[in-house]
Amino acid sequence: MKKGKSTQAVRRRSSLWNRMVMNKWVYILFLPAFVYFAIFSYSAFYGIVIAFKDYKPFVGILESEWVGLKHFKYVLQDRNFLNLLFNTVKISLARIVFSFPVPIIFALLINEVRNLRFKKVVQTITYFPNFLSWVVFAGIVYTFTGPNGVINMVLENMGAPTVNLTTNPDAFLPMIILTDILKNFGWSSIIYMAAISGVDLQLYEAAALDGAGRLRQTWHVTLPGIRPIICLQLVMAIANVLSAGFDQVFMFLKPALYNVGDILDTYVYRIGLNSGKYEIATAVGLMKSVVSVALIVTANSVIKRLGEKSLW
Repeated sequence: MKKGKSTQAVRRRSSLWNRMVMNKWVYILFLPAFVYFAIFSYSAFYGIVIAFKDYKPFVGILESEWVGLKHFKYVLQDRNFLNLLFNTVKISLARIVFSFPVPIIFALLINEVRNLRFKKVVQTITYFPNFLSWVVFAGIVYTFTGPNGVINMVLENMGAPTVNLTTNPDAFLPMIILTDILKNFGWSSIIYMAAISGVDLQLYEAAALDGAGRLRQTWHVTLPGIRPIICLQLVMAIANVLSAGFDQVFMFLKPALYNVGDILDTYVYRIGLNSGKYEIATAVGLMKSVVSVALIVTANSVIKRLGEKSLW
């Protein structure tokens, strides 16, 4: 019996090796992604233990003293933690409400354009901001909204009072949402346009024979056709509710805006790298990860129960 099992195991290993040899170029293309995640994602799990230790850089992780849940209690008892959590969730939910539908609407509009040259020009223009870093993009925004920016120059020439949008707490969230839309909606629409291209053309012909115009075809054919992709993207957005976009927020955040714009990621940056409290930063990061996993599992279960395509 054992000999039969060992023979089957050898055959499976041999079959796997043969498939790898036959598809060697596929595995070679996969190798860089594997190495990237192995180094920057999975090997980093070792550092999680810092959240449970009184970490001393000169002593090392292994020799540092275990303190249990001390750092988690410190974070939860911090009077600023609730404000940080509120700001993070507020910005993320505002993105879902206002930014999430924009790529979908843009993809639907582009799908109706029949002039291919105009279509390519519009797509190129809207894709371009995605290739700019937030440092460059924020610099462009400050050129318009800063104290000496274009907007204030126009207001000053018109004799109107100037405004400083970069330090105005009321303008922070609208600026975050607007810049997020401007930078990302074109690139994010690619996945929806790809999904639209996969919708069966016979459905449009059948809808047209029934007297449906372009608007009704979009509502009854195109949107149902791309609904699984929309649901998947929504699940991913919900999973990232506690990641409000460090790069963007960090570039627009000023000390005067901490009350309305300071989020968990910027807090981790300041307390971890600037203050050297690595164990506190690790504890916050671990809490974020646990909550994000719970959110993605919950959202995926809800989508699955609704009969839509889920992540697993």
